[in-house]
Amino acid sequence: MPMEWTKEMQQLVGEERLLLENEQVEKLSKDYYWYSPVLEPLLRDKRADGVVVPETEEQAARALALAYRSGIPVTTRGAGTGNYGQAVPLEGGIVLDLSKLDRVIEIGGDYARVQAGVRLGALEKRLREQGKELRIYPSTFMKATVGGFVCGGSGGIGSITWGNLWDGNVLEAVVLTMEEVPRRLAVKGEELAAYIHNYGTTGVLTELVIPISEKTEWTQTVAQFDDFASASRFAHAVAVDDSIRKRLVAPVEWPIPSFFKPIAKRLESGSSACLLETAEGTESALAAHAAAAGGRVGYTIPSDQYRKIIGLSDFTWNHTTLWALKADPSLTYLQAGFHPTDFPEQIARIKAEFGDEVLMHLEFMRSGGVVVPAALPIVRFTTQERLYEIIAFFRANGVSINDPHTWMLEAGGRGELDAMLRAKRANDPKGLLNPGKLQVPVQSTVEER
Repeated sequence: MPMEWTKEMQQLVGEERLLLENEQVEKLSKDYYWYSPVLEPLLRDKRADGVVVPETEEQAARALALAYRSGIPVTTRGAGTGNYGQAVPLEGGIVLDLSKLDRVIEIGGDYARVQAGVRLGALEKRLREQGKELRIYPSTFMKATVGGFVCGGSGGIGSITWGNLWDGNVLEAVVLTMEEVPRRLAVKGEELAAYIHNYGTTGVLTELVIPISEKTEWTQTVAQFDDFASASRFAHAVAVDDSIRKRLVAPVEWPIPSFFKPIAKRLESGSSACLLETAEGTESALAAHAAAAGGRVGYTIPSDQYRKIIGLSDFTWNHTTLWALKADPSLTYLQAGFHPTDFPEQIARIKAEFGDEVLMHLEFMRSGGVVVPAALPIVRFTTQERLYEIIAFFRANGVSINDPHTWMLEAGGRGELDAMLRAKRANDPKGLLNPGKLQVPVQSTVEER
């Protein structure tokens, strides 16, 4: 692409906030798409022409206005911890790195108002110092930004109590449109559906209000079982036991625990495990549930060590996949949703069909108030065709799949697509925001006119 725009961009945002050096641009054009052996060869050579790193919302708006006038695609970026190529520019142009919009604006009794680039780990630390804490966050929270999580994530640690992002875990967003004069929208209520998990395709989020909760002293526990069926039965019993306050309930099948090198020596060899964060004082209740399922409590991290040593959440959600990849690069993963109560039968059919080709990893969470076993099973990758045979088997047995091996929002099955399409047409008339990630049907556009 012709680069005549660079001098004007430097004048608008400052020379030091426009990055053009090859190594910097290459690094900031990537995310964790390499989790997928399908995406890796397709995205490895994609890169921006330049990176703009605004330090104020006004600078971000100026950059968007110039990009609009010049017809330059813009891909927003937080910390680049997404797994589907959300932050990879498919058509070059500008990566708009919002990590310097990192001001905590206000902490109220039950909410925090922050700029999009605030890191979740830093926010959690600050909140806990004030007797508060985050409700939900991803396993990458030490690096991940609030805006990146809202635009590229869905659920995480805390979701067993508070649900996913759509369950009231975003209260308000400030959005810049991609127009000649970008509008500043304050979005609340049902309108938020167009901006949660949108990959930056429908507008640029610069500020967010998220709910927070009172601080809890968390004990971390590993329960061990001779088989995964027992581990998942225990996990479900704990997940639906409202007398136990919890932040994490994550059963994993052996040999997945052997991949967790920093704590592997503390875990039973050959045993499936359930990783938990529960409120201090719930240890006896966990032990009773474990005994009822034929298991036992093993490694425990007391509450006074929370955040002082490596925690169990560092081995859950998609960090489980990361540890598996470190142990064996031929492994990959899926994102699945099992039936709230029939999941044992669904898992049994999958294991009977695939054996160790598919290793089970569940994350119990609430979705719309219902406890459900979300899953990020580990899959041994051989060919793309075989991977999609496995996906087809899951779906044929009533297990939903949000495909993590595509960058397209529609094919991945994530987000509120109708709301996104309406916002895309209104806020991005030239289709310059992260093009290729959300397809706007031509017929629908004609009909609306």
